Amino acid sequence: MGRLAGFKYRDVARKLKRLGWELDRQGRGSHEIWVHQQKQRAITIPKHTGDMPEGTLRAILREGEIDVDEFLNA
Repeated sequence: MGRLAGFKYRDVARKLKRLGWELDRQGRGSHEIWVHQQKQRAITIPKHTGDMPEGTLRAILREGEIDVDEFLNA
């Protein structure tokens, strides 16, 4: 298990809010679209129960140009 394993949706959402991301709208199915006004970027977050797969979280961070250490320290 890597450093990004074991995060639930609510943990990810809390950290994203601290980094300046805001919930924009509901996406398809159980997904949400989050935006960052200064970065002018949007990311899609799955809103599922249980732990978020580490690969999914890495892809979200890459899509939002968020450094892993910055995310972990938020």
